[in-house]
Amino acid sequence: MTTDQARVDLAAALRWAAKLNLHEGVANHFSLAINDSGSRFLMNPNQRHFSRIKASELIEIDVNDPEVLTGPDAPDITAWGLHGSIHRHCRHARCVMHVHSNYATVLAALADSRLPPIDQNAAMFYNRYVIDEAYGGLALEDEGERCARLLHDPKKRVMIMGKHGLLVVGASVADTFNRLYYFERAAGTYIQALQTGRELRVLSDEVAEKTAQQLEAYPEQDERHFAELKAILDDEGSDYQN
Repeated sequence: MTTDQARVDLAAALRWAAKLNLHEGVANHFSLAINDSGSRFLMNPNQRHFSRIKASELIEIDVNDPEVLTGPDAPDITAWGLHGSIHRHCRHARCVMHVHSNYATVLAALADSRLPPIDQNAAMFYNRYVIDEAYGGLALEDEGERCARLLHDPKKRVMIMGKHGLLVVGASVADTFNRLYYFERAAGTYIQALQTGRELRVLSDEVAEKTAQQLEAYPEQDERHFAELKAILDDEGSDYQN
């Protein structure tokens, strides 16, 4: 994928995150590695609303540049701390999406932040997430380094950030956005099911793992989902590609 196409895909993901109300004000960030080592990545510009960001406006960051936090295009310091650390240490995390989406953040606020496999969507994440139990304040560089260490297992591509929100990583924008979308859906189903006060139907470990593997192997689901999302933006006359 060319850098230009990477810009278009990341801008489309930002626009859709705004459409689905997964973002929070101008506080959240998406990033995408554009070299093999992950040391260079694209990110949404500081303090810009997701719904307005264009492909050309994404900033390019070098994690090895000591001057990265100076100048007019400097990233948000928390975005640099969190995303920079993950791209530096987790080469499997080509794309990183961090949001404070409603249901995932409610889940992160519970004393028990596990997502039980109560339906097919939740089973997608069975044994495939990590819970950060040690929130230590804003995601400045030390906090970002600590979070990056929790993502050492490439199988676990979702971090439920206790007292904070949600972070999802993946191999591409399509892969990561698809996972973000379905995690928020699954968290919403779980939180609303809890509100009924009635007993939950929980899949067995064997069926939950089988379902997770089947969904991982499902052909092109993430690419087709994301292609449709971009087509909708195009049909609406969105300027995200500019």
